[in-house]
Amino acid sequence: MALRLYRLGRWCATHAKSVLAAWLVVLVLAGSGAAAFGRPLTNEVSVPGSEFEEVLDNLQTEIPDAAGGFGTVVLHTEDGAFTSEQRKAIDKVYGEWEDQPSVKRVINPFDNQRTLDDSRIDLTDAKKDLDKGQKDLDQAWVKISKAQGQLDYGNAWIDYFEKNDPDSPHLAEIRQQVKDGEKKMAKAKKDYAKGERKLKTGRTQYDAGTIVAHGAADTRFVTDDGYALTQIQFDTNTNSVDPEVKEAIVEIGKQLDDVGIQTQYSVEITQENTLVGPGEVVGLVIAAIVLTLALGSLIAAGLPISGALLGVGVGLAGAMTATHFFDMHAMTPALALMLGLAVGIDYALFIVNRHRIQLLDGREMTDSIAHAVGTAGSAVVVAGTTVSIALTALVITPVPLLGQMGLVAAATVVVAVCVALTLTPALLHVVGRRVISKRAWAKHAARPDTDQVFGSRYVDGVTKRPALVVLAVIALCGIIAVPALSLRLGLPDGSSEPLESTAHQTYVEVEDNFGAGANGPIIAVATLDEPAKDTDAVLVEQSHLVKELRSVDGVKAVIPFGVSDDRTTLAFQVVTVGGPADKETSDTVRLLKASAGPIGTATHSEIGLTGQTVANIEISEQLAAALPPYLAIVIGLSLVLLTIVFRSILVPLVATAGFLLSVAASFGAAVAVYQWGWLGSILGVDTPGPMLSFMPIMLIGVLFGLAMDYQMFLVSGMKEAHAHGADARSAVRHGFTHGAKVVLAAALIMAAVFAGFIFAHLTMIRPIGFALAVGVLVDALLVRMTLTPAVMHLLGEGAWWMPRWLDRILPDLDVEGTALEQGPVTKGETSATAEPVSGS
Repeated sequence: MALRLYRLGRWCATHAKSVLAAWLVVLVLAGSGAAAFGRPLTNEVSVPGSEFEEVLDNLQTEIPDAAGGFGTVVLHTEDGAFTSEQRKAIDKVYGEWEDQPSVKRVINPFDNQRTLDDSRIDLTDAKKDLDKGQKDLDQAWVKISKAQGQLDYGNAWIDYFEKNDPDSPHLAEIRQQVKDGEKKMAKAKKDYAKGERKLKTGRTQYDAGTIVAHGAADTRFVTDDGYALTQIQFDTNTNSVDPEVKEAIVEIGKQLDDVGIQTQYSVEITQENTLVGPGEVVGLVIAAIVLTLALGSLIAAGLPISGALLGVGVGLAGAMTATHFFDMHAMTPALALMLGLAVGIDYALFIVNRHRIQLLDGREMTDSIAHAVGTAGSAVVVAGTTVSIALTALVITPVPLLGQMGLVAAATVVVAVCVALTLTPALLHVVGRRVISKRAWAKHAARPDTDQVFGSRYVDGVTKRPALVVLAVIALCGIIAVPALSLRLGLPDGSSEPLESTAHQTYVEVEDNFGAGANGPIIAVATLDEPAKDTDAVLVEQSHLVKELRSVDGVKAVIPFGVSDDRTTLAFQVVTVGGPADKETSDTVRLLKASAGPIGTATHSEIGLTGQTVANIEISEQLAAALPPYLAIVIGLSLVLLTIVFRSILVPLVATAGFLLSVAASFGAAVAVYQWGWLGSILGVDTPGPMLSFMPIMLIGVLFGLAMDYQMFLVSGMKEAHAHGADARSAVRHGFTHGAKVVLAAALIMAAVFAGFIFAHLTMIRPIGFALAVGVLVDALLVRMTLTPAVMHLLGEGAWWMPRWLDRILPDLDVEGTALEQGPVTKGETSATAEPVSGS
């Protein structure tokens, strides 16, 4: 591999202008594709085959009016009650909102509140009517009883005359009177039975209505102190609504300012999918500063950044072009941007650094570039392959979003590798000797023996007491990891948005005035065994289900909100006491899921649940199940690759064990900040809550790949020294001093890029950026630059042990470039075939 990369680097250096032009053409083509075919990003998380999605699909089929996404708008007037003038302005705004594309309807809170209030009045009136009906029925029964007595009295006279005076003229008269009386009695009893049935039906309806009303007893849509909860229903999920429609909704709502009404919009309406913000730019600036300090030259620092920006541009443009063919989540390009910048800078940095060292050692320009690509480039290829394996393996998870993110990020990493191997040598040839500052040239000329002593004192200290160092690193990582024991997973809601954002303020106002559960009600869908006969029967079925659902701990209200045309499917909003991200709400959902079977049996129906909290639990459970096979695939393939590279059994195992320390510490730090709220005021965590449900598996994949990068760049130097004759312990020191400076710079650069996303517009990416920044620093500083040399020193020659039979069958990648040291590659390839375009 080193030989082929040497030839590639040499060709790119001697054809620099062609390489630069080719990459510019690729960038323009990718950008044109993105402009022509790109579509808006989405925030929807889909898990095909999951219970919550099946319930949602059933709801969309059976009750279309109840399906579609909802956005919340809170209206507030400080006057204490909405005036008639304000109501007219509100109705006008509602009408304009409904005229917008994708808006199915605006659910008027004033109409809902009136309906709710009227239903309570109607129940009171119905109770009076029932009481009056019962009284009338009782009076009718008294009359019937009295009439029956008269009939009995008449029949007694008939019996008397028939026995004693059958020829009496009064007998016929009495018989006629009794006959007429019996007809009236039959009619009276018929009317009584009809009235009794009507009263029974009325009581059944009243009881059902009372139960349903009680289920929504604590529900309000308009408060007495001037808050109104408006919901805008779209004809699709909110993530698929055109951003221009959402912007128009906010713009139309500004009319209400003129009549003294404040409007706040939920995250479904206001969420931005901006990829680049101030934080990311700051991270890039810090990376440039670190590069300049590490390389001592603005020109040298500009090379990795230029290549990384071009690679990210190509990768992101390609990803946006792909949105024409499938929906892409907003986090997908965000992760690709994050990783593309980080690895793009690092990969180019390793090649640039190797080239600079070789130039200072006197190697000819073009040969130095080619040799840097052949040696450091080999490590770049292996590192990029490891990262890509970890990212691509995300496709085995049950969440397509993770697979999508992994594939796009892996593609961006591949582009970064290609840029590092082709564009970097071309740029190095263009800048020539200016890649090293005049001051560095002068310093080297004065003291040539001091160029490779960076970190020598540090590694000497680490290897002086290696066992103590190993224990200290393990203990420190363990302490940092402690908060991870309380890790709780979920999906973000409005509470996780910045404190000053309208989405956060809406969440708080809904929680304060309408209850925390109103921010994310659960949807319960009941499919009856037999369809209800009529609307009265529907009410009875609803009452049974409301009563059962309302009895579950943690449920605050149950509100029917949809019935299918065939009266088989009934939909309910289940409002919980806690908010969507609260642990209590998760417990309530679990109770509801556990109670679904018994409730279905009692109500002759099948119960399904959907909604954000339900999705959180199901996604978390599925991801937890997918984690072991994912880890097995990633670690297994990477161990094979690292075994081939390092020709060792123990080195890959040490690398993997170190990764476990890094990821544990990363989890612990993220939980402490984003779930516990430590340093929240500094890092912009206004409302601590659960961690993103798919963050652990994604973080493991990304961090594993990056950890192997540093393992590759640091230990490959040790392997190279050992391959060239140094003893094992000397090789540790040589490899460390050879690569420590660039590994440290690379880690700081990568951490700076990741840390830039801590203040990203997209709140979902913030904890990921933080966790990766911490993970990179822990892995580079504690694991790779401290633990690894200590362990390697302890192992000695045993670190490079490998069974002979295994060594024979494994391919030799020659990452250390042994073949390049054996002599000229081909005739003329070690001579200067071209001069630098500029600089000498």
